[in-house]
Amino acid sequence: MRTHIVNFIIKHPGQSFMAVRSKTSSSHYVASRARDPVFEKLMDKYKHLVKVIAVQDLILANPKNPCVSLDFLSRLSQRLHLNRGAAAFLRKYPHIFHIFYDPTKSQPFCKLTDAAMEISCQEAEAITVSLPGVVDRLLRLLSMSTSKILPLRAIFKVWRELGLPDDFEESVIARNSHLFRLCDAHEPNTHVLKLVDASPRDRFMASVENWRVMECCKQDCSVERVEMRYSFKHGYPPCMKLSKNFRAKVKEWQRLPYVGPYEEILEKKRSKAGVMALEKRAVAIVHEFLSLTVEKMVEVEKISQFRKWFGIELNIRDLFLDHPGIFYLSTKGKRHTIFLREAYERGCLIEPNPIYDARRKLLDLVVLGSRDWFNGESKPRHNFNCKEADVAGRGH
Repeated sequence: MRTHIVNFIIKHPGQSFMAVRSKTSSSHYVASRARDPVFEKLMDKYKHLVKVIAVQDLILANPKNPCVSLDFLSRLSQRLHLNRGAAAFLRKYPHIFHIFYDPTKSQPFCKLTDAAMEISCQEAEAITVSLPGVVDRLLRLLSMSTSKILPLRAIFKVWRELGLPDDFEESVIARNSHLFRLCDAHEPNTHVLKLVDASPRDRFMASVENWRVMECCKQDCSVERVEMRYSFKHGYPPCMKLSKNFRAKVKEWQRLPYVGPYEEILEKKRSKAGVMALEKRAVAIVHEFLSLTVEKMVEVEKISQFRKWFGIELNIRDLFLDHPGIFYLSTKGKRHTIFLREAYERGCLIEPNPIYDARRKLLDLVVLGSRDWFNGESKPRHNFNCKEADVAGRGH
């Protein structure tokens, strides 16, 4: 929407306009955004969940004996951002982690509690049941790529967000060789995932297009059909003041035609209209990408891995900030996380799925912390000397 960027592209067609915004001005742009208290409150919880999941993955890495020594966790505490040490972190979540002392190895270990293990099994079962949907999501991702190819390392970055099983290379890719093919990339020891049938997939309809159809069918739809044809659903933070000029620009942008995320770009025009069309296509792609994720959210750094492959020539973080009615950017937990605004209501998914439900149960245990652990009848499960854990926690 910023006209100075458009003018720069027109005047300097051979130069990338991503350099127009300096790092300082970009950080100021992030800091000046309108905060949404609902999403900020949700991210206050998620920033702790991210650390819990990292430790949980280490515990479950050995399925035969799902536990990990505190000494090992302590050596990784800095990388895992466990600022007060591994032992202190584990004791914060007694509903999730159970610390025990192994006399045969003369050191403390950690495993998941029965409640946390049950949640993990529920998530794994939900992922297994949803495998047909996983295949569809991968097909859609590859179909959005301009070359119908994506680097495997980028897919690894978002395997959890896409609800992929741990062994998706075998259970999804290898078992659907008529759809996917792993190939060597130009770089050593790297692979790309290729769509076997690269012909246009007209059967794919973007989620925003489904929304438009539903809106047009409503009897109380007050939006003109010409405007609805290219529109995206908008909603804004309650504290954000919408000026008449801003509303007019959004309305004008809504009317702009665009190429859908599964359609081919025949020609890139450097005119103002052409640049705005490329921007709207970029919005459509990241909107569809977020729609394909389990929780309708992803870290900006992860989705940026796909920018070049999707043909997005814009600074993707600024793209989110330019459209606060469609996306919400949070910087909680020292990471930039983007949400699809329309998918949430009061901090929860409007249309939840079994994988999301399981992960939400784990989040509930994170929020619970150490509360309700002592109830007069039960005793804490840490049945070894806490001094031993403190020594292990400082042993890195």
